[in-house]
Amino acid sequence: MKGQITITHEGDHIKVLADGEKSYQFAEALWSQVIDECQKNQCFNVLGIATTTVPIETYDALEMADLFERLEIDGQYRIAWVEMNPEAYRTIFFIESVLSNRGLPGRVFLEVEEARNWLLKASHS
Repeated sequence: MKGQITITHEGDHIKVLADGEKSYQFAEALWSQVIDECQKNQCFNVLGIATTTVPIETYDALEMADLFERLEIDGQYRIAWVEMNPEAYRTIFFIESVLSNRGLPGRVFLEVEEARNWLLKASHS
């Protein structure tokens, strides 16, 4: 299954469902759509829930920081991301590390409720 993206405004956050195969092109399309939705709703809290069937390649994961910078995803964004497929954890935690090393937003969680609680608590502090 190729990648599928569903993005909805949930009032206090933008919810992103990202299912299927992942690639740099998929990530570029996903984050472009997320940014559009965030700006349209003036809501910069993002809860991503992914069920990955084929993880993004490591060399493409290294490019995520450049993609975030190009799309101007900066400190005003709060991103909580959950990967539902344990086989894809290694890649998503690697991306989190790449972003963190560049001072870019994004935190990975193993459970949706934990991610949502962190995201909404952070936005109300």
